[in-house]
Amino acid sequence: MVERLYYTDSFLSRFPARVTDVREVSRTAGQSLWQLALDRTAFYPTSGGQPNDTGTLLAASRSGATLEVPVLDVQEDESGEVWHFTEKPLASGTQVEAVIDWPRRLDHMQQHSGQHLLSAVFAAEFEARTVSFHLGEESSTIDLAAENISSTGLEKVEQIANAMIAEDRRISATTVSRDQAEALLAAGRLPKLPERSGTMRLIEIDHYDLNACGGTHLRSTGQIGGIHLRSTERVRQGVRVEFVCGQRAARAARHDYSLLMKTSALLSVGAAELPPAVERLLGEAKSSAKERQKLREELSEYHAARLIVEDPMQDGLRVVQRVFADRDAAYCKLLASRVAAAAPRTVALIGSAQQEPATVVMAASKGLHFSCADLLRDQLAQLGLRGGGSPEMAQGQVPRKQLESLLHTLAAEARTGQ
Repeated sequence: MVERLYYTDSFLSRFPARVTDVREVSRTAGQSLWQLALDRTAFYPTSGGQPNDTGTLLAASRSGATLEVPVLDVQEDESGEVWHFTEKPLASGTQVEAVIDWPRRLDHMQQHSGQHLLSAVFAAEFEARTVSFHLGEESSTIDLAAENISSTGLEKVEQIANAMIAEDRRISATTVSRDQAEALLAAGRLPKLPERSGTMRLIEIDHYDLNACGGTHLRSTGQIGGIHLRSTERVRQGVRVEFVCGQRAARAARHDYSLLMKTSALLSVGAAELPPAVERLLGEAKSSAKERQKLREELSEYHAARLIVEDPMQDGLRVVQRVFADRDAAYCKLLASRVAAAAPRTVALIGSAQQEPATVVMAASKGLHFSCADLLRDQLAQLGLRGGGSPEMAQGQVPRKQLESLLHTLAAEARTGQ
């Protein structure tokens, strides 16, 4: 079995190794993807919510030139073999010098060690157990078995975690037997154990937390650099907490500050004055929306009256049929209802071609012997589309190129069904 160097030294970033196996995984457009197995590796494979390491394998060619083979991904198979994904093959037996992408490794260690500390604080302060962890590209999350965590509670957890970072508590890794791990579990020292046999690797934050974990970790809490809680949301398992550690926390703070300054400049107010300024803008927007809606309703009444005059009744039924390229679906629906209500025995067929697909609205005066919903639904179904509504009003969507013909068909069906 491969010797996993990251178990004993998470800070190892360069090591010699030998290729023990190679196989082609796939070939796309002439480009192959290969898997290489090494006799020893410090590349961490994706596992336990932590992404894989990346880096480079350096080997000497027959001419003596150095071959650089980027490691794109690292995965562990069911048999426990660790495979390094590359776009270049290396023959079995090749000696390599492996180089880990150190900034990526350090970032992952900061986030993972920060997660251990954060989970321990949530458990200690709120008895909120962590049920899952995900380390993302920009931020990380933990899912807590809790009904709710208040903003005050989040602030308290963040303060405690950062105080322990400032204390620079030692983080250590030990390996124990399954029996020893179960004894620690029974004694309440361990919160849980993975369902597997063999030895267990335990990560301990000095005098605070002990957990079984196979990931890469820092040597002390001070190396986490800082923890910042970003947001929370309700999920099926409880509460999801988004957080960032180390350089990510610094980048997030810088990004947020930049957005704050840009917003302040746009509103010509200081950062401290943003909340009342935004509140004022929201109030003005709400008032303006009410005024616009009132004007739209008044306009639709005048518009409906004009259309009634333009389209007289024929054979006992008035059909008002229009397509508007500059009116949205909401206005067309409002106009159709006003037309149908403005005169008896009137059908409004209004289309909005402002967007693709177009919107069609059909409205009818009360007392007509057909259902708008049935007529529109039947015609749209023949086109493989759906629509619906009530006997007095229905709407649906249709490609623009079919809008005019649909309206003509609906007009004919309305005259037949009256």
